[in-house]
Amino acid sequence: MALAARLEQFFNRMGIAYREWPIDQVVNLDAAVIASGRPQHDFLRASLLIDIQGALMVVHRFDSSLDLDAVQQLTGRRLQPLTARQAMRLFGDCDPGFVPPVGAAYGLPVLMDEDVAGDGPVLCSGGTDHALVELDAGALRQALAGARTGRLVIRGQGASVRKALTLEEVADKLQRLYRLPPMPALAIRILRLTSNTEATARELAELIEFDPSLTAQVMRYARSALFNYPGQINTVQEAVTRVLGFDRVAHIALGIASVRAFDVPRRGMLGMDAFWRHSLYCAFLCQILAPRCDADKGLAYLCGLLHNFGLLLVGHLFPAEYEELSQLREANPEASMHSLEQQVFGHGDNQDILSVGHGAIGGILHRLWQLPDPVVKAAGMHQHCGYQGDHERYVLMVQLANALLKTRGIGDEFNEDDPEPLLRSLGMAPSDIADLEREMERVADDLDALAASLSS
Repeated sequence: MALAARLEQFFNRMGIAYREWPIDQVVNLDAAVIASGRPQHDFLRASLLIDIQGALMVVHRFDSSLDLDAVQQLTGRRLQPLTARQAMRLFGDCDPGFVPPVGAAYGLPVLMDEDVAGDGPVLCSGGTDHALVELDAGALRQALAGARTGRLVIRGQGASVRKALTLEEVADKLQRLYRLPPMPALAIRILRLTSNTEATARELAELIEFDPSLTAQVMRYARSALFNYPGQINTVQEAVTRVLGFDRVAHIALGIASVRAFDVPRRGMLGMDAFWRHSLYCAFLCQILAPRCDADKGLAYLCGLLHNFGLLLVGHLFPAEYEELSQLREANPEASMHSLEQQVFGHGDNQDILSVGHGAIGGILHRLWQLPDPVVKAAGMHQHCGYQGDHERYVLMVQLANALLKTRGIGDEFNEDDPEPLLRSLGMAPSDIADLEREMERVADDLDALAASLSS
């Protein structure tokens, strides 16, 4: 069936004319929009909200993002986005992530952004992952009859079809147009030390002890309940030799030192507090995944720790736009991060280079900083579902870690992921998820405390 059953029944009952657009099966509506070749502004999306009075739908253009303050002003209600599970209870005949923007077919009240009513046909989800629906202006008015209208979105500048840039072009433009932060001197020295196979724990400890703040953070890490070391730890060298090991100390020190290159606010959904929490959880999960995936534990930890540096670079270069992105993230927790980045950064002669996404930007920065190839690839490709290629295991471990972290509300990639294909690709079974979640629960308090200390 090309359309969801209830949507098709509603169209037939109301005599609403529509045109089906069959498409190849895709993973989400973002992919369907891209595959169509049509401008994003031609598409409508449905945002689902709920409060104690019940659920409602807001219909708006695909290239816009919901302004919850505007919705509250219009309705007098403090509505919050539905979770994916709540949405599927209401739209049980639809594929996940493909909610049609026709609330009347599902008995939901509808708010409509004032920009929706206009000339020309619109495209939208038909409720399935293999078809879109086109409605002309008259059919759209019928489908949304009775909807309350207002100014409900944070508006983009309109999306146009642009030639895709290669990563090489993006890297070249980044270096020419913007003053990219160099890797901090201490991070460079740590990186050089780790590349020396003859380096000793004493040399690493002496390098870290040049920096009192870094010393305190490494010591706090070693003394945490993450490792349950029964004795006293009084020096960095003892932390290296007795508790953490050379690689783990080097990697956490490298991450701490590297973050100092960026000036990003602490607070907010994309602030430094959230960054460290996400990074430490992801690094922990990648580290415990590594032995199950025949991967290097140290490299896996570093991939998880540094995979989101692209967000910090975006925040460092464009603080105003980063603040807007953070607000959009909070207002649209079910939207893909990539679609929000497209809205904020996908316009203008210079900023179009950032529409490739923070993952690719982070990968470019890591390459310029000469970090190990698996770290470069994990950062650059962690937003790409179904990745196959160089250092694939490390990319997939980061993706699986992020998918598991969504259940705890950690991280910026809140769009739905199915972890089972990732597990299969890594040679793991669905039953392994319970073990990973138990391990994560065991150390959660310590990771939270460590994240708070690193961002302060």
